[in-house]
Amino acid sequence: MSRFVEWANETGRTDPVLRSALAHLWFVTIHPFDDGNGRMARAIADWLLARSENSAQRFYSMSAQIRQERKAYYEILERTEKGALDITPWTEWFLGCLDRAFDATEKTLATVLRKARFWERLAGTAINERRRMVLSRMPGGFEGKLTSTKWAKIGKCSHDTALRDIQYLIENDVLAKNAAGGRSTSYSLKGIDR
Repeated sequence: MSRFVEWANETGRTDPVLRSALAHLWFVTIHPFDDGNGRMARAIADWLLARSENSAQRFYSMSAQIRQERKAYYEILERTEKGALDITPWTEWFLGCLDRAFDATEKTLATVLRKARFWERLAGTAINERRRMVLSRMPGGFEGKLTSTKWAKIGKCSHDTALRDIQYLIENDVLAKNAAGGRSTSYSLKGIDR
């Protein structure tokens, strides 16, 4: 462990992103604790990535991405630890996972920005708490089509109240009625990409 700590704190000899991948693998392979080695290895990887960027802030989490890809993570770790001394597959997987962490962050930030622009556009419109609750689920976090029945369920109100809310938002240029009618009547947000 003392050799590992000394190596992890070095700078300059190894690319810092590769150092993060190697440190993660090395720590998990040493396996110094009965429990928590994976969590600690992910924290070390994130620490070294943060240090590589010379920034106090990061908008992505390698640890969170590894947790999402848990099955593949354990498979590549096992193959690497039980195989020959070639760590190339591990390094490739780690770098790919890091790239996917960047992509996930871009998607999250895009959703946050879409929502912020949406609420800025509504700044002059009177929106009660029930309407706010339903609308807040729509840009980037709403499954399927919005119907008056879904509105009533999400807003915890009667069907008639849902219809009044929807009509108010149509009149205030927030919602638009989609082409299909009858039982298939649905609504979408105006002026926002989903």
